[in-house]
Amino acid sequence: MQRAWESEAKNWARFARTPGHDHAHEDINLPALLELLPAPRRWTLDLGCGEGRLGRILRSLGHRVVGIDASPTMVRLAATHDVPEPALLADAAELPFRDGVFDLVVAYMTLHDTDRMPQAVAESARVLERGGCLCMAIVHPLSSAGSFQGREPTAPFVITGSYLEPAPVRTVVDRGGIQMTFHSQHRPLEAYSRALEAAGMLVNAVREVGSNDKLATSDPAQHRWMRIPLFLHIRAIKSLAGPGGPAHP
Repeated sequence: MQRAWESEAKNWARFARTPGHDHAHEDINLPALLELLPAPRRWTLDLGCGEGRLGRILRSLGHRVVGIDASPTMVRLAATHDVPEPALLADAAELPFRDGVFDLVVAYMTLHDTDRMPQAVAESARVLERGGCLCMAIVHPLSSAGSFQGREPTAPFVITGSYLEPAPVRTVVDRGGIQMTFHSQHRPLEAYSRALEAAGMLVNAVREVGSNDKLATSDPAQHRWMRIPLFLHIRAIKSLAGPGGPAHP
């Protein structure tokens, strides 16, 4: 997936930077994420920063942000934008930071695109201070396991394979003259839960995010996504006692 996203980096920049193009991000996903974020404090890590759109928003809210991405083109795009984000070329599974330097890690729509997801979660926990927070957003595992059999509001949603088995997902979107191929991995919810558990992260908020009336009014097909969640958001806190220990001293 790392190589695939490097090949799509310029397409992604067009997709992400065209105002009003990514309705799911602007009207559904981002507002839900911002509701989970704690207030700015020390340092925030933008894990898999892409071309930097989330980092720019976080900085506007007062966060001191550093981004990392495994794609050289993504890092260059983030660092050379009109409102640049400080960004480093790095693998999320091997972060170039010392232990406990961040109080917040934000993994926004990245962990399902990460080859070594459990290691990325473990590294996120390592660079967090005790009591620090990981906020993550992914394609909901139910959504990535199946598909609707039509565009009408009552179209059945069908899982033809296995929800429980990991599987590659390749989605081509061609909208408004911008074509983008998304490369990701379907994993069941338990895979993420186990990664957080092993890293000593305690889940304290879960949100299942679907479409809304605003989008459904302009696009009736969006009614389908008011029945099945599009995205999953999780906020987890680094245990004060470390992996496997109690929540409090």
